[in-house]
Order: sequence, then C-alpha cells, then structure tokens
Amino acid sequence: MTRLGRFVRGLIGVLVTVGALEALGRAHLASEEDFPPASKVLARAAELAGDHDFVFVQLKATFEAWGVGMLLAIVIAVPLGLLFGTVPYVNTAARALVEFLRPIPSVALIPLVGLILGAGLEMKVTLIAYAAVWPVLFNTLYGLRDVDPLAKETLRAFGFGPLAILRRAVLPAAAPFIYTGVRLASSIALILAVGTEVLSGFGDGIGNFIGSASIEIGGAKDVLAGTVWAGGLGLVVNVVLMLGEKRLFHWHFREGR
Repeated sequence: MTRLGRFVRGLIGVLVTVGALEALGRAHLASEEDFPPASKVLARAAELAGDHDFVFVQLKATFEAWGVGMLLAIVIAVPLGLLFGTVPYVNTAARALVEFLRPIPSVALIPLVGLILGAGLEMKVTLIAYAAVWPVLFNTLYGLRDVDPLAKETLRAFGFGPLAILRRAVLPAAAPFIYTGVRLASSIALILAVGTEVLSGFGDGIGNFIGSASIEIGGAKDVLAGTVWAGGLGLVVNVVLMLGEKRLFHWHFREGR
C-alpha cells in the first residue's frame, strides 16, 4: 500500500470515530455537560491553542518533563544495555534485580517519589525516566544480539580492540533497535507525564489541567479537550520519530525487505 493510501485510510478512521462521537453526543443519551458532542470538544481544543496559560504553562510543563525524562532514560538505558550485553557476568548478576524492578508500575511509585522529591518537576522526571528506561534497555540488548559475529571476529583479527569493535560494528548494528526502543519509550513517557500530573493533583501540566477540569461543574468539555491535546502531542512525537527513523536507518529498512 502506498503512503497516500495509508494516510487516507487513517484519515477515514479518524473521521468515522469523530462522527460516531458527534452522533452519540447529539443523541442526548447523557447530559451535554457530561458528554459534549465531538464538534464542541474539538472547538474547545482549538480555542486552547490561543490560551497563553495553557500553551506556555500547562503544555510546556508536560513537554519539558517528557523531554528531560526521556533524555535521562536514554542516558541510563543505553550504557547499561551495552554493559549487560557485552559483559555476561554483569548481565547475570543484574538480571534478578532487573526482573524484580521492571513489573513495578510507575504510578505505584508516585506516593514514595512524591514524598522524597516533592510534587514538582523532579518527581515527574523520575517516574518518566523509570518507565522509559525499560524499552530502551531491552531494545539495546536485542540489538546487540543482532550484531554479526563475523564482523566482530574480522575486526579482532585485524587487531582492533574492544572499544573500536564497539564503535565500528556493535553500535551501527544495534542503533536501529535502540532507536525503536526510544520511539516506544516516548509514548510510555508521555502517558506517565500526563498520568502523574492527573494523579498527583499538584503543579502544572496537561494532566493537571484535566484533573482540575474534572472536578468543576460542566468541566467535561475541558477534560476531553485536554485529552485531545495529550493524544495529539503523542501523535506528533511518534510521527516525527518515525520519519527520523526512516531517514537515519533507511538501509536497515531495505535490508528487512
């Protein structure tokens, strides 16, 4: 299927969903204050684009926490993945701890992290980084397993040391997998950014905007409009990262065909 065809199908799916929500809202199965039509929600979302406080305080706070958390996760996960993947003894020693920590939901740590760091940027960044580390870490490990052993042995035969082999053979082969881990982690990080803001009930951010609107009378329109912005932000981030992936690793996509 061509790129245009995929775009058209995706657009049709969005329009059908919006149309169905509009019809349900207009059917008055619930009060319009509790379930407003999609057209009014989208109009409110568009109105928020001109709201200085929403864009430069709430949206900025969420995006800042997401960006710092993702950067911290990459800085932690990639070196750890390279260490675990190239030093078997370290991998074996750390495996039990990793498998213990990985299933713990980040949201379950909100009370503890909030108690230690307070309900500010530090708390959000910590929780986002914790959740985003795992996809990047495990994709780094998967990438290391995909490295051609013959390439490493050839470099060794020509007298290259471990660091040179890592730079010339291991990292280029693992890079597409690491990037995919970053792309997957970016969505998880955004979910954590908004979710933490909603659950903590403090500070700024899209989640705080949604949480505050949810306790107001007739606030359903703002709740849904804020949700549209959160979803739109996630879509933009994913599309940008996908385009970057195809541009940076076009050779990898050709090999996979």
